[in-house]
Amino acid sequence: MKRSNVAYQVMWNRLISVVEEQAQALVRTAFSTSVREAGDLSAGVYDVKGQMLAQAVTGTPGHVNAMADAVAHFIRRIGRDNIYEGDVYITNDPWEGTGHLHDITMVTPSFYRKELVGFFACTAHIVDIGGRGFGADAASIYEEGLYLPIMKFAERGQVDQTLLKIVRGNVREPDQLIGDIYALSTCNEIGHRRLTDMMQEFDISDLKTISEFILENSRRATIERIAALPKKSASGELTVDGFEHPITLKVKIIVHKDKIISDFTGSSGLDKKGINCPLVYTKAYACYALKVAIAPEIPNNAASLAPFEIVAPVDTIVNAVHPAPVALRHIIGHFVPDAVFNAFDKIVPSVVPAEGAGCLCNFQVSLRPSSDSLLGKNAKRSEVLTFNSGGSGARPKHDGLNATAFPSGVMTMPIEATEHAGPVIIWRKELRPDSGGNGKQRGGLGQYMEVGAQEGYEFDFQAMFDRVNYPALGRRGGGSGASTSIEQDNGTPMNGKGKQFVPNGRKVIMAFPGGAGYGDAKGRALDQVKRDLLRGYISIETAKEYYGLSQEEIDVVQKAIVNGEDF
Repeated sequence: MKRSNVAYQVMWNRLISVVEEQAQALVRTAFSTSVREAGDLSAGVYDVKGQMLAQAVTGTPGHVNAMADAVAHFIRRIGRDNIYEGDVYITNDPWEGTGHLHDITMVTPSFYRKELVGFFACTAHIVDIGGRGFGADAASIYEEGLYLPIMKFAERGQVDQTLLKIVRGNVREPDQLIGDIYALSTCNEIGHRRLTDMMQEFDISDLKTISEFILENSRRATIERIAALPKKSASGELTVDGFEHPITLKVKIIVHKDKIISDFTGSSGLDKKGINCPLVYTKAYACYALKVAIAPEIPNNAASLAPFEIVAPVDTIVNAVHPAPVALRHIIGHFVPDAVFNAFDKIVPSVVPAEGAGCLCNFQVSLRPSSDSLLGKNAKRSEVLTFNSGGSGARPKHDGLNATAFPSGVMTMPIEATEHAGPVIIWRKELRPDSGGNGKQRGGLGQYMEVGAQEGYEFDFQAMFDRVNYPALGRRGGGSGASTSIEQDNGTPMNGKGKQFVPNGRKVIMAFPGGAGYGDAKGRALDQVKRDLLRGYISIETAKEYYGLSQEEIDVVQKAIVNGEDF
């Protein structure tokens, strides 16, 4: 039956709804707070060749764009002759999954009327995978946790119980991890059921024609956007803290008529610690950066990603190969978009934002009763992972977003959910005034946090921060964002990365970085400056020094504060 483009568009939209329901099922059933509260996940549907047709809106670019390549690896490893109805496949392979051992990817073949019609895949970040724990301290992948090669979690509906025993025996939070694995499997099943409903409703027996429609239209639309760009090349770079020494990302963007090449030659070499980034994750964020700059409204799928080619020499920080440690690959990966933007801005000005906080401001707390604790035998060890954000960079026509994760897009975790996960106390969590870089458009604010433990507990604090020594840089005359700081409440300095002991009764005090500003601060609208001062985003000193507010104008703002007015 020949169908109209309108009918195919309806089916395309339906597929996007299917995978969004798939993702929401994972959010509702996951055990880990990283999935349930932060949305650190991805979900998608694929054709029989393993090409991604649609992705869920909920999720991160790093997961979904890396997962776009992963399903082909599953098909190759499992073998087409070994794919059965009722199968579920699993891996956390960093190079054939999404970049590190803490991400579990599961793939489920979808059969309709006994015929294979496609695949559903999903990924979730899990709190613990054994080894040294989530952090940059390992010197090789072998120290970073339990490795699960691409294999069958279930064959023809029967779960591999031996696999579950091995997993349980190697992780600190076995119930949580096994619960997450089942949640991943279940969300794929939800996707399969909804796809079956759709195929029945539209009376189709396979996804071949809708797949061709989706991929051809996405490819054509993306190439049209690329063809409209200047055929130029430009280089950009970015320096960040690294672990013990700074890391530089260098990229050359080359625009052709039908593709864009991002060449990371010249970037720093491998680090001894686990901040190295596999190419699949570098590719995920480089493609994302170009896509949001060029064609943000074109749906994300295999064809809309294909015109973006990523090149990086082996054994560089952005193309780490086995057995390099990669646990915190997101720290480098989340800076890839800023490096790409720094180059792209020279080709097409006034499109991309200023640099932002970049990587997430995550930390994990490993709590245990202290040696002098009176808690008794019922006191348990706990692993608590929190997702937090600095400010995003200002945009050409808009301020940066406060305490917002860009480019990852995950949500900041609520205090209540964090404290429910273990005997941890968040004493303070608030926006950080003056942390956003000054400019015609102001950078987004970072935030303050103070964390400690309940009485009788000590903890290891695993820091995963950056921008301590290299704050976000402004664009087109904008000011830099504030840098990261971390110390104990008695003034003891702490490192931006690595596991550090915190004794019973002590707190960790953190100030997360702000995004940089865009344009000359003198060009900022007066009402915007007054509003920022009124809301406590900037101080009186900043209003005077950078934005030129007079004492008379400041008096007007202070009067408005007293009267509860706004600008």
